[in-house]
Amino acid sequence: MMPSPDVTINSRKYDLTIRRTWQARLIERADSLLVFVGEFAEEVHHPDLGHILAGTVSYEFYWLDRWYNVFRFHEPDGTFRNWYCNINMPPKFVEGVLDYVDLDIDILIWPGREPIVLDEDEFEENAALFNSPEEVIPGSRTGLALLQRDIEAQAFPFSEKK
Repeated sequence: MMPSPDVTINSRKYDLTIRRTWQARLIERADSLLVFVGEFAEEVHHPDLGHILAGTVSYEFYWLDRWYNVFRFHEPDGTFRNWYCNINMPPKFVEGVLDYVDLDIDILIWPGREPIVLDEDEFEENAALFNSPEEVIPGSRTGLALLQRDIEAQAFPFSEKK
């Protein structure tokens, strides 16, 4: 049984409206790294991740100074499921709430398969539509390049599958 959630996580759109919100528990904090664990309370059908069972566990890695975050999913029985990574503006963590602006570009990694970059076209459209600040495009591109480097090198957290 998972300990009770103590943090709210908000994934926001460019206009700062909440895209998704959920509860998680902070399990580690080291310098700019925050690690949370959450559990899906109900089944979810996701366009890229497919059918996610209730009880699926999500380990979530956020850095307050990086333009990406990383989710490591495990099936309810503990079996490693997949990685899902978001390119985002560096998050803010204040009074038990983690907020980040999701920049649409994602990387999906299934075991034994090559990483898949998703939604670059959606990023370009939304960057223009919402007149993104000048640092967003280079920040997101740098974040994507660094994330791809870490995936390729199997650097933390991709070196861990607990």
